[in-house]
Amino acid sequence: MKTVRVFDTTLRDGEQMPGVSLPQEYKIRIAKQLDKLGVDVIEAGFPSASRGEFESVKEISSLSLNAEICGLARIVKEDIDAALKADVDMVHIFVPTSKVQIEHTVKMSREEIIEKSVECVEYIKSHGVKCMFSAMDATRTEVGYLKQIFKAVEEAKVDIVNVPDTVGVATPFKFHEVVKQLREHLKVPIDVHCHNDFGLAVANTYAAVMAGANEVQVTVNGIGERAGNADLAQVVMILHAIEGIRTNIKTEHLFETSKLVERLTGVKIPPNHPIVGENAFSHESGIHAHGVLKEYSTFEPGVVTPEMVGHRRRIVIGKHAGRYQIRKILEEAGYYLDEDQLNQVFEKVKEMGDRGKRVTDLDLFAIAEVVIGELKREEKAILVDEVTVLTGNKITPTAVLNAEVFGRRKVTSAIGVGPVDASLKAVTSLVGESIRITEFRMDAITGGSDALAEVYVTVEDDEGHTFTSRGAAQDIVMASIDAVINAVNYLLRMKKRKS
Repeated sequence: MKTVRVFDTTLRDGEQMPGVSLPQEYKIRIAKQLDKLGVDVIEAGFPSASRGEFESVKEISSLSLNAEICGLARIVKEDIDAALKADVDMVHIFVPTSKVQIEHTVKMSREEIIEKSVECVEYIKSHGVKCMFSAMDATRTEVGYLKQIFKAVEEAKVDIVNVPDTVGVATPFKFHEVVKQLREHLKVPIDVHCHNDFGLAVANTYAAVMAGANEVQVTVNGIGERAGNADLAQVVMILHAIEGIRTNIKTEHLFETSKLVERLTGVKIPPNHPIVGENAFSHESGIHAHGVLKEYSTFEPGVVTPEMVGHRRRIVIGKHAGRYQIRKILEEAGYYLDEDQLNQVFEKVKEMGDRGKRVTDLDLFAIAEVVIGELKREEKAILVDEVTVLTGNKITPTAVLNAEVFGRRKVTSAIGVGPVDASLKAVTSLVGESIRITEFRMDAITGGSDALAEVYVTVEDDEGHTFTSRGAAQDIVMASIDAVINAVNYLLRMKKRKS
């Protein structure tokens, strides 16, 4: 069975995404997570770009990770020396090779480019370090010239050559043909690097592997220059689940890796993002949900499950929901309704959906409790009596909560990056580490400076149970606290009902 190596460039090309700038601490955390995930190569950065970049690459190189650490360099001796001084395992050199790039960015002839490339490969290899060579803008370079320059560096003992679709203009059929021709012409391993300008980065990467590529360059969540790079999770799961091609990726860590990079870069994952998006294994349609609850492969790919990638399956309530899924969700929470009661709940859910409202778990259970007359039978596990929030130009945002938790008085405090963050951390500390907030969304539902804020949250306990809730108030902090407290209370009540 074929094995393909995974070269991750989240810390280099991924960080080149506009608006992303990672401090050294974050780069180290991501590097350690990528190593846990099982990537073969981590491109830690461009050492000559800045002093901070050099220090980050050098620090990552010193971590003794299982993955090879790579540093980027132009075919310039100073760049290469910076990478070597950063103690990388591999130096990745690149030079433009397309006509438009040579005319406007390189002051050398084609022959001089080949000569300089060979010289740099030999210089790197003389230091006992691996070398990757990239023909930048390869997909707009004549195939004949690609063969010529790649053969020259192969003879200079380069370890691997990279075929970059630098501006994302390749299509799967054309890219397959280019890689196929290079594979027939070269003995050295071939790597590919695809950009997503036309949404084809993953498809092109897949096509290249089928044409004989030995290694793929990817980023977590597909972040990178312009429209980004080939997405790691998508490429890996296509190879594993559809083609049966091996990589060294431990797929059960894909979701946690995605969420870490989302948090540290600030680049949010769209809910419909394949494999790792919040909706990747979520179902609202009654027909789909009914089928999935009976047998997951009815309305999921089947070859990939949420457990395989460290994700979870969700059955979502909305106007497309069916009676079967509503009954199933309610029964799992300890609510048992007869047919008449179920119909009443079903109609109210449809009515909310038709009004454009997102139906949360809290809404569903509140409707069920009204229908069966249980709304006030159980006391809340958490009652917040007093909230104090401190914030300002020279004040670290701090929240103090005075609350009754399971009948006992408790005062807790927390700091955060803002008043809302501090308040939510204080709320979660009331019940310990067993509860965490996995989703937070806020909308202004009226205009003006006194707008009513509506907050949606999802909380998860240590057993993987989730609950969605909402809160609404003119005070954003209070709306956020209400939403989380409501969710936590109902999550605890669900546990009590089922015990």
